[in-house]
Amino acid sequence: MERFTLYYLCNSTQTVPRSDALPDETRLAAEIDCLKAEFPKTRELYREVCALLFFRHGITPTANRLYQLVRRGSMSTPTQVLGEFWAELREKSRVRIDHPDLPADLGAAAGELVATLWTRATASAQAELDALRAEVEGQRTEAEQRITAAHVELERTGTALEQRTAALLAAQVEVRELDKAQAESHAQRQALEAELGRISAALAARDHELVEVREGFSRDLEKLREAADRAEERLRASEKRALLEIDRERGHAAKLQKELDEAARRADRKDADHRLSVDTMQSQLGDARHQTGVLQGRLDAVQAENTRLQTELIAARDAHRAPVPSTVRSAPRATRPSRPAVAAKPGTRRKKAV
Repeated sequence: MERFTLYYLCNSTQTVPRSDALPDETRLAAEIDCLKAEFPKTRELYREVCALLFFRHGITPTANRLYQLVRRGSMSTPTQVLGEFWAELREKSRVRIDHPDLPADLGAAAGELVATLWTRATASAQAELDALRAEVEGQRTEAEQRITAAHVELERTGTALEQRTAALLAAQVEVRELDKAQAESHAQRQALEAELGRISAALAARDHELVEVREGFSRDLEKLREAADRAEERLRASEKRALLEIDRERGHAAKLQKELDEAARRADRKDADHRLSVDTMQSQLGDARHQTGVLQGRLDAVQAENTRLQTELIAARDAHRAPVPSTVRSAPRATRPSRPAVAAKPGTRRKKAV
């Protein structure tokens, strides 16, 4: 405090600069931190901060400002220190005019005049300071209102930001899905384009083949038309020949019909003869069956006799154990009656012929 006071007293003829702009808060805070380390006592610290603000930065100290910067003690401490600071400053700023030829009463009057001017200047400065303080207080209130509105707007903006963030995240997920779908669609599109290329090539080849087929068909159609014309001419010639043939065939058919009628009459006569022959042959067949039955009875008797003789022959061979004379072996064959031949009756050969 003494060094700032001495600085002011040594430069009393100069006006203390007053800045309307705010100082650098960071630098001011750093200087106050240095003072806190140098002056641990609270009242001394407040006095040094008052001198720092007023003499170095040109700021009129106030109790609220001092308390905001120092943050020590109670609220009455910066008020008391500030009053002591102004009283000491007024006492030490009293002007004394010393001149060798100046009378004492004139020097005192000059000093009083300067003090009066200083007091009035200080009062004017204080009024301006109060007006400035009121203006600053209004600006502070307005700034607080703007800050409150800004906080509300910030909260609303934060809510909107959260909503937009959620929407952005959903949009990012949707974009990823769309990118994936687009990649799949691109792959499908490439596959479809390749398939379309193959189909286009196949269609081009088929179109070429179709053109060739149409040309061949046109040639074949022309040939077929020529062949149809020739066939039509041959058909007309054939129709003429067929009509002639039909006329000839009609005459021949009439002739054949007459021959058929004659053949039918001959067939009727032959049928009557045939029926007569069948009746005769049926009569002969009955007689032949009767003779066959008689012969079959005789054959059965001969076979029974042959069996008996064979049995006797085997018994004789077992009894004598000697070779049997040839006359005995041939006896059964001699005694076997021959099967009489059935004489064909008249009319049999005629039946087969018929």
